[in-house]
Amino acid sequence: MAKRRIDQTDVRGQRVLMRVDFNVPMDGAEITDDRRIRMALPSIQSVLERGGRLVLMSHLGRPKGEGYEPNFSLEACSKRLCELLGETCRGAVRFPSHDCVDGAAVAAVNMLADGECLVLENLRFNPGEKKGDAAFGAQLGAMADVYCNDAFGTCHRSDASMVAVPESMGAKAKVCGFLVEKEIRFLKQAIDEPARPLAVVLGGAKVSDKLPAIEHLLPRSEHVLIGGAMAYTFLKARGDSVGSSRVETERLEDAKRILKMAEESGATLHLPSDHICADQFSESAGGQTVSGQIPEGLMGLDIGPDTRQDYSAVLHEARTIVWNGPMGVFEWANFGVGTRQVAEAIVEATENSGAVSIVGGGDSAAAAEQFGLAERFSHVSTGGGASLQMLAGAAFRSVDLLDEA
Repeated sequence: MAKRRIDQTDVRGQRVLMRVDFNVPMDGAEITDDRRIRMALPSIQSVLERGGRLVLMSHLGRPKGEGYEPNFSLEACSKRLCELLGETCRGAVRFPSHDCVDGAAVAAVNMLADGECLVLENLRFNPGEKKGDAAFGAQLGAMADVYCNDAFGTCHRSDASMVAVPESMGAKAKVCGFLVEKEIRFLKQAIDEPARPLAVVLGGAKVSDKLPAIEHLLPRSEHVLIGGAMAYTFLKARGDSVGSSRVETERLEDAKRILKMAEESGATLHLPSDHICADQFSESAGGQTVSGQIPEGLMGLDIGPDTRQDYSAVLHEARTIVWNGPMGVFEWANFGVGTRQVAEAIVEATENSGAVSIVGGGDSAAAAEQFGLAERFSHVSTGGGASLQMLAGAAFRSVDLLDEA
């Protein structure tokens, strides 16, 4: 069911409490990448331009939850948001207190005029946020006439700002921002109503991280392409020699079950046929191509040229593509070619054949950015863990609580 969006809600004169994801990378007090702040701007501007009184809340990093910690303050995000908004916001973006629910914060919320904005301090300074505490959620909810969830990266969590706040607000409006609406639309459609063939590319280190997604997507897909270190658990389960490549031995039986499921479902589960290997896990290690069995003393750190070609051919024919996880150690030049070529093949299918391409956040989004390709996919998710759980078919309480359109 579609959820009601913030632009479908009258906000003039209303206090709008918006959960955003300002969990940006920091170097001391300096923001090193403000992408998450910029991605929240459409929802923020929609409220301000229509005369809403906007209260923003977010977490940042992993503070102890015992009160104010300077290194995790959202004050820098408040200042950056003010710069980005420019004339959209009446006056400066306020930052009233180093406690998100103290008297100064509440007073500042009550003093907001139409079209004004403030940022509450890091929610995780209060232990009630991570605990999903109902009383803490009610304190935040009391500040609002309208609740807006625009933090997809935490939609899979039961934190107070995601669940207890909307639960505390009774019949008041509870809506989604543009970012959350877009994430749900792309990810749900990719699973429920894909243009076919549907190809799912899964990589990264651990089978355990991707197992629910594989089990959910395999019977719904024509192709599942496996890369990254997790491929070696599957190859080992199939009986191949993988040398000293990383293997999750406790997941071998799961991998065998997935291989059998692929045979029975009719989907094709693709595993690497060749590899770029090294004798040590090091950026300076020289890569050598190994076809088939990997001898002792070598570990696979990227998919090889034949696999890249085979995977690219499958992707060029696909009409819906979901990618979550790199094909190798993409951060290192010697072992990043496989990830780059798979990313380029997905972009080519998008631009040349009209395929819908979805990058599932996390390392995949980082790789897309690193290769300068991020803008050429249909959608790059802002939430690695959230997108993976949605692809695994998980229900999100934080989304279920929002009003239907």
